[in-house]
Amino acid sequence: MAELLVVEDDETIGTALSAGLRAHGHAVSWQRTARGALDAAAGRAFDLVLLDLGLPDLDGVEVCRRVRAAQPAAVIVVLTARSEEIDVVVGLEAGADDYLTKPFRFGELLARVRAHLRRSAVLPPPQTLLTVGATVVDVGARRVTVAGAEVALRTKEFDLLARLAVEAGTAVSRETLMADVWDAHWFGSTKTLDVHVAALRRKLAAAPQAPRITTLRGHGYRLECSAD
Repeated sequence: MAELLVVEDDETIGTALSAGLRAHGHAVSWQRTARGALDAAAGRAFDLVLLDLGLPDLDGVEVCRRVRAAQPAAVIVVLTARSEEIDVVVGLEAGADDYLTKPFRFGELLARVRAHLRRSAVLPPPQTLLTVGATVVDVGARRVTVAGAEVALRTKEFDLLARLAVEAGTAVSRETLMADVWDAHWFGSTKTLDVHVAALRRKLAAAPQAPRITTLRGHGYRLECSAD
Protein backbone atom coordinates (compact mmCIF):
# COMPACT_ATOMS: atom_id res chain seq x y z
CA MET A 1 0.00 0.00 0.00
CA ALA A 2 1.38 3.38 -1.00
CA GLU A 3 0.88 6.67 0.83
CA LEU A 4 -0.51 9.22 -1.61
CA LEU A 5 -1.19 12.94 -1.27
CA VAL A 6 -3.85 14.33 -3.62
CA VAL A 7 -3.93 18.13 -3.90
CA GLU A 8 -7.02 19.14 -5.87
CA ASP A 9 -9.50 21.95 -5.18
CA ASP A 10 -12.20 20.68 -7.55
CA GLU A 11 -14.64 18.64 -5.44
CA THR A 12 -15.74 16.39 -8.29
CA ILE A 13 -12.22 15.54 -9.43
CA GLY A 14 -10.87 15.25 -5.88
CA THR A 15 -13.66 12.93 -4.79
CA ALA A 16 -13.24 10.71 -7.84
CA LEU A 17 -9.44 10.53 -7.54
CA SER A 18 -9.49 9.79 -3.82
CA ALA A 19 -12.17 7.11 -4.11
CA GLY A 20 -10.55 5.50 -7.14
CA LEU A 21 -7.08 5.36 -5.62
CA ARG A 22 -8.39 4.01 -2.31
CA ALA A 23 -10.29 1.34 -4.23
CA HIS A 24 -6.94 0.21 -5.66
CA GLY A 25 -5.44 -0.21 -2.20
CA HIS A 26 -3.70 3.12 -1.61
CA ALA A 27 -3.87 5.31 1.48
CA VAL A 28 -4.95 8.75 0.32
CA SER A 29 -4.80 12.15 1.98
CA TRP A 30 -6.87 14.65 -0.02
CA GLN A 31 -6.11 18.32 0.43
CA ARG A 32 -8.15 21.05 -1.27
CA THR A 33 -5.78 24.00 -0.72
CA ALA A 34 -2.11 24.79 -1.05
CA ARG A 35 -1.88 25.51 2.68
CA GLY A 36 -3.41 22.15 3.51
CA ALA A 37 -1.02 20.42 1.13
CA LEU A 38 2.04 22.10 2.64
CA ASP A 39 0.92 21.21 6.16
CA ALA A 40 0.37 17.59 5.13
CA ALA A 41 3.74 17.41 3.37
CA ALA A 42 5.48 18.81 6.44
CA GLY A 43 3.96 16.27 8.80
CA ARG A 44 3.95 12.95 6.97
CA ALA A 45 6.03 11.07 4.40
CA PHE A 46 4.33 10.30 1.09
CA ASP A 47 5.34 7.95 -1.70
CA LEU A 48 3.63 9.98 -4.41
CA VAL A 49 1.95 13.39 -4.69
CA LEU A 50 -0.70 14.29 -7.27
CA LEU A 51 -0.61 18.07 -7.40
CA ASP A 52 -3.08 20.31 -9.25
CA LEU A 53 -1.26 23.44 -10.41
CA GLY A 54 -4.43 25.56 -10.50
CA LEU A 55 -4.90 26.07 -6.76
CA PRO A 56 -6.89 29.03 -5.36
CA ASP A 57 -4.64 30.20 -2.54
CA LEU A 58 -1.08 29.84 -3.88
CA ASP A 59 0.53 29.30 -7.26
CA GLY A 60 0.85 25.60 -7.96
CA VAL A 61 4.44 25.87 -9.19
CA GLU A 62 5.49 27.43 -5.88
CA VAL A 63 3.60 24.68 -4.03
CA CYS A 64 5.52 22.14 -6.10
CA ARG A 65 8.84 23.68 -5.06
CA ARG A 66 7.87 23.63 -1.38
CA VAL A 67 6.49 20.09 -1.49
CA ARG A 68 9.68 18.92 -3.19
CA ALA A 69 11.74 20.52 -0.43
CA ALA A 70 9.60 18.82 2.23
CA GLN A 71 9.37 15.47 0.40
CA PRO A 72 12.69 14.91 -1.40
CA ALA A 73 12.05 11.19 -1.92
CA ALA A 74 8.44 11.41 -3.11
CA VAL A 75 7.35 11.21 -6.72
CA ILE A 76 5.46 14.37 -7.72
CA VAL A 77 3.02 14.25 -10.63
CA VAL A 78 1.48 17.60 -11.50
CA LEU A 79 -2.06 17.79 -12.86
CA THR A 80 -2.67 20.80 -15.03
CA ALA A 81 -5.21 22.27 -17.38
CA ARG A 82 -2.41 24.42 -18.79
CA SER A 83 -1.60 22.93 -22.16
CA GLU A 84 1.22 25.32 -23.05
CA GLU A 85 4.61 23.63 -23.18
CA ILE A 86 6.29 26.33 -21.09
CA ASP A 87 3.90 25.65 -18.17
CA VAL A 88 4.71 21.95 -18.27
CA VAL A 89 8.46 22.62 -18.34
CA VAL A 90 8.21 25.10 -15.45
CA GLY A 91 6.35 22.50 -13.39
CA LEU A 92 8.98 19.85 -14.06
CA GLU A 93 11.80 22.27 -13.29
CA ALA A 94 10.07 23.16 -10.01
CA GLY A 95 10.57 19.60 -8.82
CA ALA A 96 7.88 17.47 -10.46
CA ASP A 97 8.78 14.07 -11.89
CA ASP A 98 5.94 13.90 -14.37
CA TYR A 99 2.71 15.59 -15.47
CA LEU A 100 -0.77 14.87 -16.80
CA THR A 101 -2.84 17.42 -18.68
CA LYS A 102 -6.55 17.67 -17.89
CA PRO A 103 -8.87 16.21 -18.91
CA PHE A 104 -7.41 12.73 -18.45
CA ARG A 105 -8.90 9.29 -17.99
CA PHE A 106 -8.60 7.72 -14.55
CA GLY A 107 -7.14 4.59 -16.15
CA GLU A 108 -4.33 6.67 -17.64
CA LEU A 109 -3.58 8.30 -14.30
CA LEU A 110 -3.67 4.96 -12.48
CA ALA A 111 -1.25 3.42 -14.97
CA ARG A 112 1.11 6.37 -14.53
CA VAL A 113 0.89 6.11 -10.73
CA ARG A 114 1.66 2.40 -10.87
CA ALA A 115 4.58 3.02 -13.20
CA HIS A 116 6.15 5.51 -10.80
CA LEU A 117 5.52 3.42 -7.69
CA ARG A 118 7.21 0.39 -9.25
CA ARG A 119 10.40 2.44 -9.51
CA SER A 120 11.78 -0.32 -11.70
CA ALA A 121 14.98 1.48 -12.65
CA VAL A 122 17.57 -0.96 -13.97
CA LEU A 123 20.41 0.10 -11.72
CA PRO A 124 23.43 -1.83 -10.45
CA PRO A 125 23.45 -3.53 -7.02
CA PRO A 126 23.41 -1.22 -3.96
CA GLN A 127 27.05 -1.88 -3.10
CA THR A 128 28.26 -0.65 -6.49
CA LEU A 129 30.46 2.40 -6.94
CA LEU A 130 30.40 3.79 -10.46
CA THR A 131 33.39 5.93 -11.42
CA VAL A 132 33.45 8.24 -14.41
CA GLY A 133 36.61 10.32 -14.33
CA ALA A 134 36.59 12.33 -11.09
CA THR A 135 32.93 11.48 -10.46
CA VAL A 136 31.83 8.68 -8.15
CA VAL A 137 28.23 7.48 -8.06
CA ASP A 138 27.60 5.53 -4.85
CA VAL A 139 24.45 3.54 -5.65
CA GLY A 140 23.90 2.26 -2.12
CA ALA A 141 24.23 5.65 -0.46
CA ARG A 142 22.58 7.40 -3.43
CA ARG A 143 25.39 9.90 -3.28
CA VAL A 144 27.34 11.60 -6.07
CA THR A 145 30.72 13.26 -5.57
CA VAL A 146 32.94 15.07 -8.06
CA ALA A 147 36.57 15.35 -6.98
CA GLY A 148 35.36 14.66 -3.43
CA ALA A 149 32.65 17.35 -3.40
CA GLU A 150 29.07 16.16 -3.15
CA VAL A 151 26.51 17.08 -5.83
CA ALA A 152 22.93 17.10 -4.54
CA LEU A 153 20.53 15.37 -6.92
CA ARG A 154 16.82 14.63 -6.83
CA THR A 155 15.63 11.01 -7.02
CA LYS A 156 15.15 10.73 -10.77
CA GLU A 157 18.23 12.83 -11.50
CA PHE A 158 20.30 10.35 -9.51
CA ASP A 159 18.68 7.36 -11.23
CA LEU A 160 19.30 8.94 -14.63
CA LEU A 161 22.96 9.65 -13.90
CA ALA A 162 23.49 6.16 -12.49
CA ARG A 163 21.89 4.56 -15.54
CA LEU A 164 24.08 6.59 -17.90
CA ALA A 165 27.17 5.87 -15.76
CA VAL A 166 26.61 2.11 -16.10
CA GLU A 167 27.44 2.54 -19.79
CA ALA A 168 29.61 5.65 -19.69
CA GLY A 169 30.93 6.46 -23.13
CA THR A 170 28.17 4.44 -24.79
CA ALA A 171 25.09 5.81 -26.56
CA VAL A 172 21.90 5.06 -24.62
CA SER A 173 18.60 5.49 -26.43
CA ARG A 174 15.70 7.60 -25.17
CA GLU A 175 13.53 4.49 -25.11
CA THR A 176 16.04 2.63 -22.93
CA LEU A 177 16.34 5.52 -20.49
CA MET A 178 12.56 5.88 -20.18
CA ALA A 179 12.17 2.13 -19.63
CA ASP A 180 15.01 1.79 -17.13
CA VAL A 181 14.68 5.03 -15.15
CA TRP A 182 10.91 5.47 -15.29
CA ASP A 183 9.17 2.21 -16.24
CA ALA A 184 9.36 -0.62 -18.77
CA HIS A 185 5.72 -0.04 -19.72
CA TRP A 186 5.91 3.74 -19.98
CA PHE A 187 3.61 5.46 -22.40
CA GLY A 188 3.01 9.05 -23.38
CA SER A 189 5.34 12.03 -23.65
CA THR A 190 9.06 11.74 -22.92
CA LYS A 191 9.39 15.47 -22.23
CA THR A 192 10.11 14.59 -18.60
CA LEU A 193 13.37 12.93 -19.78
CA ASP A 194 14.51 16.11 -21.53
CA VAL A 195 13.76 18.28 -18.52
CA HIS A 196 15.59 15.94 -16.14
CA VAL A 197 18.60 15.78 -18.47
CA ALA A 198 18.66 19.59 -18.56
CA ALA A 199 18.47 19.83 -14.76
CA LEU A 200 21.19 17.20 -14.36
CA ARG A 201 23.42 19.06 -16.81
CA ARG A 202 23.05 22.30 -14.85
CA LYS A 203 24.04 20.63 -11.60
CA LEU A 204 27.01 18.81 -13.13
CA ALA A 205 28.15 22.01 -14.86
CA ALA A 206 28.79 23.57 -11.46
CA ALA A 207 31.61 21.03 -10.97
CA PRO A 208 34.27 21.52 -13.70
CA GLN A 209 35.54 17.94 -13.49
CA ALA A 210 32.09 16.35 -13.75
CA PRO A 211 31.19 14.28 -16.81
CA ARG A 212 29.09 15.85 -19.53
CA ILE A 213 25.91 14.52 -21.14
CA THR A 214 26.03 14.62 -24.93
CA THR A 215 22.79 14.72 -26.92
CA LEU A 216 22.65 12.27 -29.81
CA ARG A 217 19.93 13.67 -32.03
CA GLY A 218 17.37 11.10 -33.08
CA HIS A 219 18.74 8.55 -30.62
CA GLY A 220 19.42 9.52 -27.01
CA TYR A 221 22.31 10.54 -24.77
CA ARG A 222 25.89 9.60 -23.89
CA LEU A 223 27.77 10.28 -20.62
CA GLU A 224 31.44 11.06 -21.09
CA CYS A 225 34.31 12.47 -19.10
CA SER A 226 34.82 16.19 -19.22
CA ALA A 227 37.67 17.40 -21.38
CA ASP A 228 38.72 19.76 -18.55
